Amino acid sequence: MTCGPSPSYSITIRVEIENRIGMLAQLATAICSAGGDLGSIDIVRVVKGKVIRDVTVNARDEEHEKKIVQEIRKVQGIKVLSVMDRTFSAHEGGKIEIRARIPLRDRDDLSKVYTPGVARICRDIHAHPEHAFRYTIKGNSVAVVTDGTAVLGLGDIGPEAAMPVMEGKAMIFKEFAGIDAFPIALRTRDPEEIIATVKNISIPFGGVNLEDISAPRCFEIERRLREVCDIPVIHDDQHGTAVVVLAALINVGRLLKRDIRELKVVIAGAGAAGMANARMLSAFGIRDIVVCDRAGALYKGRRTNMNPYKKTLARVTNPRKVKGSIGDALKGADAFLGLSAPNVISPDDVRSMAKEPIVFALANPEPEISPEEALPLVRVLATGRSDYPNQINNMLSYPGIFRGLLDIRARGVNEEIKFAAARAIAFRVKDDDLHEDYILPSIFDRKVVPAVAEAVAEEAKKTGLARH
Repeated sequence: MTCGPSPSYSITIRVEIENRIGMLAQLATAICSAGGDLGSIDIVRVVKGKVIRDVTVNARDEEHEKKIVQEIRKVQGIKVLSVMDRTFSAHEGGKIEIRARIPLRDRDDLSKVYTPGVARICRDIHAHPEHAFRYTIKGNSVAVVTDGTAVLGLGDIGPEAAMPVMEGKAMIFKEFAGIDAFPIALRTRDPEEIIATVKNISIPFGGVNLEDISAPRCFEIERRLREVCDIPVIHDDQHGTAVVVLAALINVGRLLKRDIRELKVVIAGAGAAGMANARMLSAFGIRDIVVCDRAGALYKGRRTNMNPYKKTLARVTNPRKVKGSIGDALKGADAFLGLSAPNVISPDDVRSMAKEPIVFALANPEPEISPEEALPLVRVLATGRSDYPNQINNMLSYPGIFRGLLDIRARGVNEEIKFAAARAIAFRVKDDDLHEDYILPSIFDRKVVPAVAEAVAEEAKKTGLARH
């Protein structure tokens, strides 16, 4: 599947153009003939007989960027002076910073925020450790922790290369939920070292967001950290995605007037996201779930390509004991949930599903089936991409979940809290607005985070996880 031009590959080309009629049209023609998406055209300055302009263009990829520039260079009377990649420019110097919340103007201010006044606060926290939530950043901070072994769409690229993703996550926390999040990339892959490190640095944080840690290590790391930390620990690749998927299915049920607990669901992918979705949907009450990996359907007793986590999952899913390929599993299924790789199912597989099939093809950037192929065959389609309707993006879940947990100084997180978050996301879409192309609110709907936070906080109080 070929993707169209995207802001991810946006360049600003500075050109010197002869100042005569028709030159700007020739420039636009060259860009469009190369398949570029022409954006703004700004005058930088005018010199004798020349105009210097900055032209912004969206491309498909880096090779396409080069092709666009080459086409411009062919136009007589136009000289390319420079090319700036706007995505790289956005990351220049990093995307986040630390700022003081209160001014430091004179000696009086200094004596309150630092010595000698700060000693009073230190003594108070020493006597009442829970006051750290009130008098330090702990009450509004989250650690975003990775080892860089499973970065979305990139795989095992290491901790340094994972940092831009972690910074982006921290930006989203701040922008949408007002949470101060800090990226922590660890130069170790050893689960014991990761567990010990996160435990030992957890003091300044009110929550831990594990990110892009490969399966199956991530399962043990999260489980153990939840045991040794007295703050919520969430592996977002698992639970953030699962919450949004559940929200989308709740709204599919509302739209189709069906009980989603009766759906036959096939999941492609037995990694972190696939397993977490299977467990959450099962806990919610969906009984007929078949999980497939490269070797086909997981079932009790399967020996090929298994590990302890797959064996556990096989014992609680696939009640009909379906065997064979993913194509075999999809026959008669109501819903397909893809959390795997591009092009793992075909149009014929979709045709073999039950009437009015539901397809969530969430692999990014290329889904499990081309949306263009799937759309004529399905009742509801969702992807992980922003250029098609129904984007399933965990941005809808984790800012609000952590906001709610921080607000009540939660000791941990449980399934009921995640269910509450999913319902809050789902019911941001009103009955009259529900449609096959609109089963989830926009990720830019500013009312999503407060709604999720309130639901999470209330559920945490009910289930005994709230300190405050």
